[in-house]
Amino acid sequence: MAVNAKKIAVYVLVVFALYVIITNPAKAADYVQIGFEGISDAAKAIGDFMTWIANGAPN
Repeated sequence: MAVNAKKIAVYVLVVFALYVIITNPAKAADYVQIGFEGISDAAKAIGDFMTWIANGAPN
């Protein structure tokens, strides 16, 4: 049953994404930009953390 719920959730998410893209492409582009900015910020934070660790984790 969990597999069916997972398939349904993915289907609903895809339908919602297509609905947003079709009805308001500019807003959809804003959502994508926000998502990529979030990923970029997370990657930068991980890089900063790894650099801090590589430098001996000074206080």
